[in-house]
Amino acid sequence: MIHFSLVLGTKDRTQDLDHFLASLDAQTYRDFDLIVVDQNEDERLAPILAHYEGRFPILHLRSRPGLTRAKNVGLGHVTGDVVGFPDDNCRFPPDLLQKVAGFFKNNPQADGLTGRSADDSGRDSNGTFDREAGVVDKFNVWTRSTAYTIFLRRDTARGVRYDEEMGPGAGTVWGAGDDRDFLLKGLERGASVFYDPQVLVIHPIAVTRFDAAAMHRAYTYNCGAGRAIRRHGFPWRFKAWWLVRPLGGVAQRLVRLKDLPVMRYRWAAFRGRFRGLFGSQAGS
Repeated sequence: MIHFSLVLGTKDRTQDLDHFLASLDAQTYRDFDLIVVDQNEDERLAPILAHYEGRFPILHLRSRPGLTRAKNVGLGHVTGDVVGFPDDNCRFPPDLLQKVAGFFKNNPQADGLTGRSADDSGRDSNGTFDREAGVVDKFNVWTRSTAYTIFLRRDTARGVRYDEEMGPGAGTVWGAGDDRDFLLKGLERGASVFYDPQVLVIHPIAVTRFDAAAMHRAYTYNCGAGRAIRRHGFPWRFKAWWLVRPLGGVAQRLVRLKDLPVMRYRWAAFRGRFRGLFGSQAGS
């Protein structure tokens, strides 16, 4: 049997976390444990976690703020054969762990499996994802993975750490890119990772309004992604394509004089990518 250890960092969310725990309790595959790394300053999670006591094993830990810090703390307590990193606002379809366990059982040579993120209606969320299955490499990792769709064998994850200056809550400008950075480290060590779009995790679309918070998110998340690209030795052709990609949407909307909020969002994404690729690598 494949035993899963699921590392979940959480802060501020209660209802969303409860929904995830309910989806975990509904799994048809039951050989798993959950490592909750709590970054709240109070005991708000106590009654939620108590509700699931006895239904599946839960290890409740604490850490300083920062999602990557939480994941590194959790990795130190992993006992399962395969480790995953669910978000506290995602949900697992009932057969998800059954599918992932079947993959690892049938592919003993594989070190990891990634899947697709979609909202409740089936639309891609948190990025655009390939519709075809295949091997994950450094160039397609951006459309074949996101943090909570990554499952790695424990031996593959051992010794690989998240960059604690990156990711949500890190307190730096590098607001994302930590998940791909982590996976790229594994690929550079020779890990064999496969992508299957039928391995689906449900997650809401992050940006629904192009307000100031969305602009900040576009800038910092792209700063972080640029940091990962800069770190992992991507060729200049890829860097140039990735950098200018948001500008296509800006130019299109300038010509049509429409969708100005979307244009500003894409411009913020471009500025973030430029900072990540060429700016200072200091944390803030």
